[in-house]
Amino acid sequence: MAVALACEGLWKIYEMGDEKVQAVRGIDLEIKQGEMVAIMGPSGCGKTTLLNILSGIDDPSAGQVEVAGKPLFGISDDERTNLRGREMGFIFQKFHLLEVMNAVENVEIPLLLLGDEPSVARTKALDALEKVGLGDRSEHRPAELSGGQQQRVSIARALVHKPSVILCDEPTGNLDSTTSDQVMELLLDLNQSGSTLIIVTHDNAIAKHCSRIIRISDGRILNEEE
Repeated sequence: MAVALACEGLWKIYEMGDEKVQAVRGIDLEIKQGEMVAIMGPSGCGKTTLLNILSGIDDPSAGQVEVAGKPLFGISDDERTNLRGREMGFIFQKFHLLEVMNAVENVEIPLLLLGDEPSVARTKALDALEKVGLGDRSEHRPAELSGGQQQRVSIARALVHKPSVILCDEPTGNLDSTTSDQVMELLLDLNQSGSTLIIVTHDNAIAKHCSRIIRISDGRILNEEE
């Protein structure tokens, strides 16, 4: 099975005055296409820093990340932006929807940035909203949607351009238990349809559905569970 995302020798060191904090310490990781992987660990263990590097939001101090076989670092900012835009989707704890835009306008943003014609982008965005059960809410702005509906809009935005991998940072963190279950079912449906997901989570209910659990401690991989 092909590799969707991999990293090798990944380090992240922050200098705080005379002190150096090793947030990520020599991590090697390989995620195959179609996997659904949970990254877990206590607060401050480095899992969010790791996700930020894997997603290209932050630069590593050392090491490399490859997405769909292409290096994420050591390239120009424009090349990295293009690679992230084509090969990655993102789902956040805070939904990061643009309040002045309605649901379909929020979802079509990645496609417009990639150069799709507006009419093509609109058709794909409406289809993505249908897939997450919000076809009848396409004209609603975020303030007119519940928290669960806003998260489903963000999921539609993450999948609309068919990325190689979707990275999720506590995707149910701001939701009640019932809504969390609904979002989890949607993520499982995405995975079963072939999407690769990497999920940072504290939620054991999410982790138990994943094909692999990677536990992080003090910036290192402590263990892995199938």
